[in-house]
Amino acid sequence: MILSPSMLSSDFANMETELKALEAAGLSWVHLDVMDGMFVPNITFGPPIIKAMRAKSKLFFDCHLMINDPGRYIGDFADAGADLICVHAEACTHLERVCAQIVEAGAKPAVALNPHTPPEAIRYLLPQLYMVLIMSVNPGFGGQKFIPFCLDKVRDLKAMIDRAGADTLIQIDGGVTLDNARELTEAGVDVLVSGSAFFKHPPYGERHKAFQDACK
Repeated sequence: MILSPSMLSSDFANMETELKALEAAGLSWVHLDVMDGMFVPNITFGPPIIKAMRAKSKLFFDCHLMINDPGRYIGDFADAGADLICVHAEACTHLERVCAQIVEAGAKPAVALNPHTPPEAIRYLLPQLYMVLIMSVNPGFGGQKFIPFCLDKVRDLKAMIDRAGADTLIQIDGGVTLDNARELTEAGVDVLVSGSAFFKHPPYGERHKAFQDACK
């Protein structure tokens, strides 16, 4: 299990300190939520902030673009230091083209699915995707409760990946806590994104261990 804490719930005034604390706690990934106020009703940060963070951290930057027409900015996010770029299927008219752009830019390609979007929407893309992100809340804000049917959606996606003979990772984001971490990983989740359930419970090393133990 990989834990990718969402910086959306971190202390924005002390991002460098937060990133260093994550590294010291043994984390290897960090989740960066980019919102444009159009695809979702919130605005966060863009490539300049990610570039500044990149200069201060060696963590794997798991960059989740909740923006309209993300193909316009793939090069910008890759140049800023994103290791993985995840775009929403719902935001791309030509999804395969955008995924190819991500690869060409030197980042790992991933696709996010909103709660209502079935895994079937990306079935043909699975062999070329590094990861699929299942949103288990409607995106835009942290601290929401997990939508129960998303657990079945994870199982369906896992079966689809197995049938395709792919090694695509499954990530889940939204309402992830110690209480449901084990059930999620047993269903097939490889990467857990946790915001408030992680950052609001320091020290981070102990919280990281608690998530790992919860999945055993």
